[in-house]
Amino acid sequence: MDALSRLLDDATALLDGAIELRRDLHAHPELGLDLPRTQRAIVDRLAPLGLTITLGEALSSVTAILDTGRPGPTVLLRADMDALPMDEDTELDFKSTVSGAMHACGHDTHVAMLVEAAHLLVARSDDLDGKVIFMFQPGEEGHGGAVIMLDEGILEKTGSVDLAFAIHATPSIPAGAIATRGGTIMASSDEFVIQVIGRGGHASTPYQALDPIPIACEIVLASQVMVTRSINAFDPAVVTVAEIKAGTTSNVIPENALLHGTIRAVSARTRSQVHENLERVAQGVAHAHGAQVDFNLRLGYPVTVNDATVATWCRSLAHDLLGAQRSFEMPAPVMGAEDFSYVLEKVPGALVFLGMCPVTMQPHEAPPNHSNRMLLEESAMANGIALYAGVALAKSAEAKAL
Repeated sequence: MDALSRLLDDATALLDGAIELRRDLHAHPELGLDLPRTQRAIVDRLAPLGLTITLGEALSSVTAILDTGRPGPTVLLRADMDALPMDEDTELDFKSTVSGAMHACGHDTHVAMLVEAAHLLVARSDDLDGKVIFMFQPGEEGHGGAVIMLDEGILEKTGSVDLAFAIHATPSIPAGAIATRGGTIMASSDEFVIQVIGRGGHASTPYQALDPIPIACEIVLASQVMVTRSINAFDPAVVTVAEIKAGTTSNVIPENALLHGTIRAVSARTRSQVHENLERVAQGVAHAHGAQVDFNLRLGYPVTVNDATVATWCRSLAHDLLGAQRSFEMPAPVMGAEDFSYVLEKVPGALVFLGMCPVTMQPHEAPPNHSNRMLLEESAMANGIALYAGVALAKSAEAKAL
């Protein structure tokens, strides 16, 4: 369509600016909901565009609105901003300068791509009707920043939103390729803490105590059996015990043992089923040994569900914009979680993955998201810039044609 003509070329012309911003953010990562430096960098680069910009009150978000003044759809484009609480172990010239913080999930590229997409859309505003909301969101990494932005009224700033769209970078897909699917694309993520309460004593006389450690070990094993024997393999779940704490020395049986982990599921039904089953297993195993269990569950992000029609539309758009070999349908969801799920519960839309595997590596060998050694192919950001802008332009053109 005419609106997409030379869009990739225009996006490629903006690549140097995207790389410069991405590297600046990568070297200065910020965590959680308070990202003042990142917020300032975004605002500085958007300021010349004449957008209506508002800042979050409870978090360092940036909302920018492009209003063409003509009737048409409202499209929301989202980029998350926050880093992860971990040290970086790469040899990049622009590696993190902040101890205990690293952009290991590509959020620096998301911000850079969306900033340049805003420049691209302003330059092509004559081809655009309606409004575009640029949603720069802190706190995706477990802090629920999307919920806060929803509570602060981002969907109501223009009256209503017709389409929501987000890109997530991954080194596990060839550089420049777009992959998505209708329905569930990412899992829910919930956190549990199981406290096994026994009775302490001397290590030489376990029969006079009630050792919580072997009971906790049984719960770990039983939880895995529970998943494989009670959960539909075609509607899967993952239960991971990632932390075990018990004891203080070699000759003391402790009173308590703690298990800490996560539950992932790809449907609301399975998510609820695993919650119930895990508590029952923990209580049952402990009861069999005469111990008690304190079971605590903290609900995290819900399942991320793409609108099937929008996902197919996005794949078709990527096909037209980037080429037939750059658009793929994912065969299965990813078991990671995303708080863009909250937006998709309210607005038809889709999340897509952008391949950013370094050209010197194969996707199966590239350090994945959340790795301390993760690397991304920056040239692929041109495709992301083009797709962000293309979604808004194509939605506007589609509305004009009706």
